[in-house]
Amino acid sequence: MNSVTLSRTIDAPPAVVRESMTRIERFMRASGFDNVTVDGETVRVANEVGIATIDLTLELVDRPEVDLAYEQRDGIFEEMRTTYAVAPAPDGSEVEATTEFALDVAIVGDVLDSTIIERQRRTELAAQFDWLEDVCSE
Repeated sequence: MNSVTLSRTIDAPPAVVRESMTRIERFMRASGFDNVTVDGETVRVANEVGIATIDLTLELVDRPEVDLAYEQRDGIFEEMRTTYAVAPAPDGSEVEATTEFALDVAIVGDVLDSTIIERQRRTELAAQFDWLEDVCSE
């Protein structure tokens, strides 16, 4: 499994950060996805990465040890899951996001590799943190 982890201190109390993250469509759209659709616990995202389009169907899952979690149900990965944990910090809240993924080589092949996915995922998570900073300061 490959893993990408980012963390950032957000200048807001944990409850405010958690509440902002429950705006799932806006939170996911902040990643820069080209398309986001939310239907209950199902989230569909699409994004252009290099010469490929990545379409994923994700399911929000309950993980008591984190504040938000989702797993791929359909898409290019053999498996993929992302978790977000919010903890109190001296200057507000420390938010840590981790995406773990295994590529389905039969589908991905030479078009994408783990380095491209890791770089893209770091960009998406950083954009979500930027959005959290903006929305939590309002």
